[in-house]
Amino acid sequence: MSNPESFIDEVTEEVRRDKLFAMFRKYGWIGVLLVLLIVGGAAWTEWQKARAQSQARAFGDALLGALDADTPEARIAALSAVEAKGDQVALKGLLLSSDPVKDRAGALQALAAVEADATLPPVWRDLAVLRRVILQGAEAPLADRRAALEPLAQPGRPYRTMAAEQLAYLLIEEGRKDEAITALRALTQDQEAPGGLRNRASQMIVALGGDPAQG
Repeated sequence: MSNPESFIDEVTEEVRRDKLFAMFRKYGWIGVLLVLLIVGGAAWTEWQKARAQSQARAFGDALLGALDADTPEARIAALSAVEAKGDQVALKGLLLSSDPVKDRAGALQALAAVEADATLPPVWRDLAVLRRVILQGAEAPLADRRAALEPLAQPGRPYRTMAAEQLAYLLIEEGRKDEAITALRALTQDQEAPGGLRNRASQMIVALGGDPAQG
């Protein structure tokens, strides 16, 4: 014989389930929508961050390419052709107004201002440090140049391979040829390094009497 109280409990539980199911059918879409909005919002935020970082890096790469032109006139023309938006306009203007050949001191001062501006994205400040070290050359103490470059050569930094190339040149400057060849050879095999950089590294290895292909 069934227990009346147990039967009532079971009926009550079924009624609760029916009501819950009915409420879910009526209002459950709101919960689903909230979940989709939360997940979608997080994905959108991450995409926006990645897109902004990619655009900043592309802008920095374009500036570096323009600054590598052979003559002041070619540099100015190349810089002028680089597309800039928002805060990028200020950085581009600093570089255009301070040609390294015509006004080297002004260029170094402009780059130092970019380095010190905490409101600018790190990718631009790294670019300014890298360019300043290259412009200073042997006029700056080697230890100071190494101290400026080493943080830029850490994994995840946007100009890691370019900073590593400059660090290899410092080894050459110190007369540490074998270590320089090892560092340059690593760059020739680094898939993140631009093709031009890998070619320069190979040529320098040959100039130092080494073999780029040697393991």
